[in-house]
Amino acid sequence: MPRPIFADPKTDFAFKRIFGSEDHKDVLVAFLNHMLDLDEQHRISSVELIPPEQRPPVAELKLSIVDVKCTDTRGVTYVVEMQVLQVEGFEKRVVYNVAKAYVNQVARGDGYPDLNDVVGITICDFELWPDTEGRRLPMRTRWRMTEQAIGAKELGQIQLVFLELPKFDTSQPPRTMVEKWAYFFREADNLTMVPEVLAEHPFIAALDAARTAGFTAAEWDAYILAGIAIQNERGALSVAEKRGQEAGLRQGVEVLCRVLGIDLTEERRRELAHLNIEQLTALLARLDLRRSWT
Repeated sequence: MPRPIFADPKTDFAFKRIFGSEDHKDVLVAFLNHMLDLDEQHRISSVELIPPEQRPPVAELKLSIVDVKCTDTRGVTYVVEMQVLQVEGFEKRVVYNVAKAYVNQVARGDGYPDLNDVVGITICDFELWPDTEGRRLPMRTRWRMTEQAIGAKELGQIQLVFLELPKFDTSQPPRTMVEKWAYFFREADNLTMVPEVLAEHPFIAALDAARTAGFTAAEWDAYILAGIAIQNERGALSVAEKRGQEAGLRQGVEVLCRVLGIDLTEERRRELAHLNIEQLTALLARLDLRRSWT
């Protein structure tokens, strides 16, 4: 297959190449500073990547496409994840992963007074919190514990940041750094050159890391396999969702038959087991209209 100019940064291989390698730590530092809106006094100047073998495995998070962890010079830990598929209980999994990183400091032998803050940053390729009548959350949201009466933030040891890529406004060029990151994640693999809106650090460096011409044959194969893995997971979720819908419709048919006094013979049950979503929907409508199976 022909190679795009730039790899999709939402895939496991490309994201880790851009943000999880020693060669491009300056890109990761800039990303953290932009996502957290850190001023000059509090800006992160350098980070140390935590090797994968030092991260405790979390089986429940196998659909998290990226899990890059690092610490800054103050000891603060940053957990950066890319999630392309919305799965059940996703928010809880993110909180669990970040809390796990906080608790694991005690496992290393540190006492409670020595625990450092942990910040989780999650990029979502789906709307985690869709707009509703009366509530509209921005593309980037930042969460931490606050006192409900006066909003005091004394318990800020754990912070969570989410970037919902579908909320990026494509009707106008990106202006803020956060918007430029969203544009980068959404459009990098469709670009044929560095666009003017990204012609500055750290985006030039990020795109250079994603430039597929620099991939070895083995790296290109790894990138393709990462994309296939996403498609396989998306297909598996689609199948599971479809099966769930079919099961719900079959249950609806059975309930309606009991209410109407329709006998569900073995032959009818076998017929019911082989109907797809469209056929089950039509059967429900027919039962409701005719009050009989035929």
